[in-house]
Amino acid sequence: MKKKKIIVPLLLLFAVAVYFVVFYKDKTLRYIPENADAVVLIDSKKLMGQYLFSLATHPSSWSGSDTKSESSPSFKDSGIRIPDFLQVFHIKDTKFSEWYSVLELKDPQKFIAFLKKQKFADKGNSRFQKDQVFLMIKGDHCIAGTSELAFETVQKQLFHTSTAPVWNADQFIQNTLGSLSFISGQKTQNFSIELLDDEIEIKNNSNQEVFNSIASKLQKGNNFLEMELDQENLRKFSYFLDKGMADSLQATSFKATANLEQVNDTIISYEYDDNFNEVEKKTFQKIVQPNYSIEIQSKDPERAWGYFQSKKWINGENQFTQIPFQPNKISQNSEGVFIKSTRKSVLSSPQLQENYVIVRNSTLLYSSLKTLSNKEKKIISDIDYVLYGNKSQDYWVKIKAKKGDLPLILRW
Repeated sequence: MKKKKIIVPLLLLFAVAVYFVVFYKDKTLRYIPENADAVVLIDSKKLMGQYLFSLATHPSSWSGSDTKSESSPSFKDSGIRIPDFLQVFHIKDTKFSEWYSVLELKDPQKFIAFLKKQKFADKGNSRFQKDQVFLMIKGDHCIAGTSELAFETVQKQLFHTSTAPVWNADQFIQNTLGSLSFISGQKTQNFSIELLDDEIEIKNNSNQEVFNSIASKLQKGNNFLEMELDQENLRKFSYFLDKGMADSLQATSFKATANLEQVNDTIISYEYDDNFNEVEKKTFQKIVQPNYSIEIQSKDPERAWGYFQSKKWINGENQFTQIPFQPNKISQNSEGVFIKSTRKSVLSSPQLQENYVIVRNSTLLYSSLKTLSNKEKKIISDIDYVLYGNKSQDYWVKIKAKKGDLPLILRW
């Protein structure tokens, strides 16, 4: 009888502990500044649960887990307090590539030791950098980013303003591993992020039929890049390059096809002989360049041509200089403006009357990315294709990986 009296409270305590460790989540988001226009949330507990489940159901990965844990950084002993929801944000009117996050530190000194072990360079004033990762430590917090340009702005808004906004995770994410949200005033547009066995999906609609119809039309293609965008999609894409470009071009649609090719590149340099005469020296190297065809349908081709000329993007030989891969030729007719590489012609892909962008993997692509680490090259080589699709108000992005023995969460 006494044993039962002891066991029951112990079971209750165990159940409460399991609830708080596994299921309970602090949904208060304190580290999203007021001027954020995009937010990515990652559910840390769901991610860990998915990882443990995948690990338990794939015994073949157990043998390499010890070696992997020794070679990869362990955040468990890094001095970081792992949040229930990792908050990554983009600040309005900054470059598209600039993203930031704020982390709480349990032990700042242990975290600094962790950074040194991971070969982060100490830049002084509690700032650190490794490649394109920038960090600034302030007391018990760390501001991380792909740039350091907005560190002071983030610090001022989140730590020195009494009216800093406090969001709730339910405003952005609904029972998925992650979410991508765009903020405009009081409105937010949310996209779920799902990590599956061999693909990552970002979408705002659970109905896959329309997306699958677009994907099926592209299955037979083999071009490195194919894209077809209507006026509205072109306006959204050009926002990241030049906000007013789509309107200035009076573009009604945009279509592009590209393939990669390895070519010989000649480098000319000069040196001096013993008599100080200048001698030309030629060296050769293999480089990867695209062959491409671009069609911009426009209501007013003359205006589109004038816009490119005003930007000085057309030289005296009618080459479009904004594309660094030369040579090419730009021309116009009554329907629009056309840009084509001249080294090798590319057949334009069939008109599908859909909104899509597909980038298929190529050995030429990742073999030419020499600045990437071996791990980053492995991840890129593992990708089969990246596909964007849109129909009305429904959007999808799929990052499709090649079939493997292990799910992505154990591969990457």
